[in-house]
Amino acid sequence: MSSLIISVSGLRGVVGESLTPLVAMNYAAAYSAFAKPGAFIITRDGRGSGRMLADAICAAMMAVGRPTIDAGVTATPTTGVLIRKYQAAGGIQISASHNPLQYNGLKLFNDEGRVIPHGPGEKVKELYQIQSSEIRVQSLARRLERRLCGMPSDETITAHLTAVLQTVNVEAIREKKYKVLLDSNRGAGGILGRKLLEQLGCDVTILGETPDGQFEHTPEPTEENLQPVFEKVREAGVDIGFCQDPDADRLAVIDASGRYLGEEYTVAMCLDHVLRTREKGPVVINCASSRMSQDIAEKHGVAIFRSAVGEANVVDMMQAKNAVFGGEGNGGPIDPKVGYVRDSFVGMAQLLDAMAAHGKTIAELAAELQSYAIVKRKIQLGGGHGVNALPATAIQAAIAVLETHYAHLPRDRQDGLRIDWPNAWLLVRASNTEPVVRAIAEAETEQAANALCDEAESVMNAI
Repeated sequence: MSSLIISVSGLRGVVGESLTPLVAMNYAAAYSAFAKPGAFIITRDGRGSGRMLADAICAAMMAVGRPTIDAGVTATPTTGVLIRKYQAAGGIQISASHNPLQYNGLKLFNDEGRVIPHGPGEKVKELYQIQSSEIRVQSLARRLERRLCGMPSDETITAHLTAVLQTVNVEAIREKKYKVLLDSNRGAGGILGRKLLEQLGCDVTILGETPDGQFEHTPEPTEENLQPVFEKVREAGVDIGFCQDPDADRLAVIDASGRYLGEEYTVAMCLDHVLRTREKGPVVINCASSRMSQDIAEKHGVAIFRSAVGEANVVDMMQAKNAVFGGEGNGGPIDPKVGYVRDSFVGMAQLLDAMAAHGKTIAELAAELQSYAIVKRKIQLGGGHGVNALPATAIQAAIAVLETHYAHLPRDRQDGLRIDWPNAWLLVRASNTEPVVRAIAEAETEQAANALCDEAESVMNAI
């Protein structure tokens, strides 16, 4: 897949093919046209192409009279903190998240330090597509107002580090002297990751600490991709293993035995701890996240709301419902006390805080939750073709047939089609980031979850 993927929160593509410096420049200039006056924070993960794209974006911003602050290699959640600290007009994080090394992308932040909402994102997308061949350079007088400056690495992370530490009992964690292994996989997370864990009194081992983007394993922190890390956790004799994606907004967890707990447990365990230790209030997850969080919310007697998939959608609902915590089941906790961005550092701090507060191992905390099996699949429609090979009307027709098939069950159409049973659910939707139709099912056993996906694929292909 080498085509450029453009969503309301950014774009992603293969560097040198669909994503070129000119594409980055025009997309950044399109975003600048909608932002209020002020500087833009420019950050990147450790990929080798990031420096080139950052230079192109800064040049485009200067061409349209927009001041820029280059914060260098920085985790995505830190970008949001920096925007608020410097009262910037917005920011652009250069990262392709968990995609392979040949990919890169641009993620847009507004002046609140969050991923831009759907409405402004659509306007940026439309303007970019209308005038993507040329940047309109402002007058010389405007251009002379520009400034481009770097930011020392310590200054980059200080505000974010402070915000995370303020949400936990630092002394209680320090007393435990936990041994921790952090796999940052040569992404942006090791910089703040080391500082945070050392501030919490941990004995830290970091794999892939140098943020050069030369990933030591496939970057998405799934069980399959983290196989090399499991033995290293056991060999190191640590209390817990943390695994980040390249831009450090997602976190997967490994227990002391080297067992993968995974990304779905990250938000659920953090949520349980927050509702135990803070003032209770509404929580928000997306419609593709495990029902573990629903069980937890019901246990604590708080309202839980489900948004459409996508960080911006979760944040929109969190702000609308005044949520005390939220996130996405791909390992992305969102703590309003730190910022409205998925944040692996929030996850690490909250899980260590939970272990210290309750005197339990991470495996024991995970065992307290009702376990489910979740299955994620790409559904083949029309004889094995992806979304791009089928008209949108055909995809919607297939989903409509599935909805009719399950007409006797509770249904939700805010993002594709979600069907709910008492102890299971199924979500079928077109992907926002890949040209595929996705099916996600969760049930009490893997066999039952697979059966739901099988049935959905069969029904959708019967038309």
